[in-house]
Amino acid sequence: MPRSEDSMGRLLKRAEQALLRAKSAALKTTGLTLAQYVALAELEERPGITGAELARACLVSPQAMMVVLKTLEEQGLVQRTPHPRHQTVLEIYLTDAGRETLANARKRVEPIERKVSQAFSGSETVILGAFLQRLIEAVSAETMRTVS
Repeated sequence: MPRSEDSMGRLLKRAEQALLRAKSAALKTTGLTLAQYVALAELEERPGITGAELARACLVSPQAMMVVLKTLEEQGLVQRTPHPRHQTVLEIYLTDAGRETLANARKRVEPIERKVSQAFSGSETVILGAFLQRLIEAVSAETMRTVS
């Protein structure tokens, strides 16, 4: 039996926390939180999505995303506009200031991503990804059995 400080869950949590801390610290000078950065990056990839779609893509609740979007809108980084055919649906777009802020933030986060990538060989990265996917599936299957 592994010691509790070496458990898989604990190691994963420590790795996640280290990555989040590093990215959050790197973003500090940009004025963005990590959640805001992730939202802006997703909006760059999928302009015009709704708040609910953005929340799902960023793995947060719709309520949490609304708080992020409100701040981003107040800062002039995003704009919400009514859908042309469905006036109650708001589409979200980056503004020019949002694109500029994202580019600046990306310059600070990308070195962290590179450092993580360089810690593993190409084949190790593939294997780690496969292991993490297997872990997700195992936990998801267990959750489904517990809920049923």
